[in-house]
Amino acid sequence: MKTLLSPSRIRIFHRIARLLLLAATRWFVATIGGFGLSIPLSYAQTPLATISAAIREVDRTYPAEAVVEAVRQATLAAQVTGRILEARVDVGARVKAGEVLMRIDTREAAEALIGAQAQYTQSKANLTRIKELYAQKFVSQAALDKAEADNRSAAANAARAGATSSHAVIVAPFAGVIAQRFAEAGEMANPGRPLISLFEPGDMRVVASIPQYKLADVRQALRGKIEFPGQPEWLEAKRIEVLPTIDPVSHAVRVRLYLPDGLSPAIVPGLFARAHFVIGSTRKLLVPATSIIRRGELTGLYVFDEQGKPRLRQVRLGEAAAAGQTEILAGLKAGEKVVLDPLKASFMSTNATAR
Repeated sequence: MKTLLSPSRIRIFHRIARLLLLAATRWFVATIGGFGLSIPLSYAQTPLATISAAIREVDRTYPAEAVVEAVRQATLAAQVTGRILEARVDVGARVKAGEVLMRIDTREAAEALIGAQAQYTQSKANLTRIKELYAQKFVSQAALDKAEADNRSAAANAARAGATSSHAVIVAPFAGVIAQRFAEAGEMANPGRPLISLFEPGDMRVVASIPQYKLADVRQALRGKIEFPGQPEWLEAKRIEVLPTIDPVSHAVRVRLYLPDGLSPAIVPGLFARAHFVIGSTRKLLVPATSIIRRGELTGLYVFDEQGKPRLRQVRLGEAAAAGQTEILAGLKAGEKVVLDPLKASFMSTNATAR
């Protein structure tokens, strides 16, 4: 494997790194000394833990950015005009199915209901009178048809007004967690205005957008894995669902990966994730991500040299893999011993340079 830099530049890099580490170590020791602390002697004398870099058979995946969403979620909107009298819940509250969330002033709706009922009563009486006159041949068939049509319209208006008054109480359609509250007590509610959104936390999924040219590979994916930032372990998706339509603007298709049960409470709708579709297998040189040290734009590992001393070596990283592993593209060979604790290795290397 070819080195990334010439030998002279590597020596310069090592020299600069040692000087920086020496200055950082002296500052660190001086700082903790000011607080009456000291570095445990056992930590400095403990042998460095290592792992042999190995080429392993791993899943070949196609990654795609994704967003978490709840399988069951709803946004409740107002269906009646009125002032919000009471907002009983706030964001993050857990509610039961049928629990009252908001109340809207129903006086206007009640007045409309009274008027509609009065109009229906009048139209019903008028229809009865027209039927009697029609039986006596005093009115035409057209007059009877009009009276029947007016009665049906009044009945529909009364029923609609009655339903509207019942919509003044906003209740939870299912048990869940309040995600957002769009209105406060005292504000006006109009038909169609969103009031509250909630979701059921027990069943979650991630949604990814896949470009059209990758759709065939994703359809053939045997499994799917979900990666969350800051979590080394990837979750195995219960199932993959490819939606049947493609966006005409972006030419991308939405794919859903359903998360397993027993999720952490920290996984909530809107959280960023990365979906990995397993489309085959490959061999990669892997090391634990925790063994990698970063200094600005440079990345490296502490590797034992022929004299058995840890030396900082620049490497080029590849893709992240499952179980907290990272692929090494260049700068390391299989079988070399990599230090698992780069901080301790840098401390020991700095002390040896200082002496």
